[in-house]
Amino acid sequence: PTATALGPAGATMTQPRFESCLAEDLTAFIAFKRALGITYEVAESRLGSFDRYVKAHAPRRGALPFDRLVRGWLVRDGRRKPITVAGQLTMLRQFFLFRRRRDPAGYVPPFGLAPCNRSHFEPHVLSPADVRAMLAAADDLRGPPPRAQTYRTLVLILYCTGLRLGEAVRLHLQDVDLAERVFHVRKSKGKTRLVPFGPDLARALRKYLRVRPTPTTPHERFLLQPDGRAYPTQSASQTLRHLFQRVGLKPAKGREGPRPTDFRHTFAVHRLTRWYRGGVDLHARLPWLSAYMGHKDLAGTQVYLTATPELLATASRRFEGR
Repeated sequence: PTATALGPAGATMTQPRFESCLAEDLTAFIAFKRALGITYEVAESRLGSFDRYVKAHAPRRGALPFDRLVRGWLVRDGRRKPITVAGQLTMLRQFFLFRRRRDPAGYVPPFGLAPCNRSHFEPHVLSPADVRAMLAAADDLRGPPPRAQTYRTLVLILYCTGLRLGEAVRLHLQDVDLAERVFHVRKSKGKTRLVPFGPDLARALRKYLRVRPTPTTPHERFLLQPDGRAYPTQSASQTLRHLFQRVGLKPAKGREGPRPTDFRHTFAVHRLTRWYRGGVDLHARLPWLSAYMGHKDLAGTQVYLTATPELLATASRRFEGR
């Protein structure tokens, strides 16, 4: 039988059933993550793969050759991208660090086992002119009229709130409160949060509702394709990349140039710049930004705080004033 536990929103979740000699530790690790409010569903599946690999390749007697087992599991499929392997190594390191709490001498795989341990993408902070160009390109999208208005609305949501692309695409009608001007983002990265927005975005959302397919239930997606189906996140990502290419921000081929997640970088940097200009206490406000963007701590937010020339100039003037 499988055990059950309460998820982040109080829902009952099935605990995984591992079968290798690490089963007890793996089960405890998953329970620990979920006790922190993290669903950990994707990682659970990957740890299940590691568990099956250990069961198949671990010796029946003697000490476990952890280094060999970890290396073997990481290279089991040579078709995966280096950044994918690095992400799986990071997950295993978290598990082994958890396991070492009761065994100070326990094995922890080194970072060097992966071909790389970080993405080589550099964040691209969009200017207001870039965003206006993206909106114009969205207006020119081919297809039934709701398609252009949908992507115009998606660009505005991403730019004005810094939502993750998946969060924006997965919004339901009941998650968009136009009276209170707030999004209800459900179970994203293990957490549910409220994201307020301004009156300008509220007007754009009302305009979209007038051309959107007629709602049939509050549980359907807010952003819909012209035929009434929900947009897959991957499909929305591809269209946004196409818009980046049309406005000249991204080359026609290759992976260089801005990505949809750069709207999130742009939101964070522009907010920080406005706070600098306003002379606010950044130490007091940064936790607000972290909570608004759905991060569990400031370390997650720091990834998005790229130092642009405008931000550096503003900070320099503020420093001179002091």
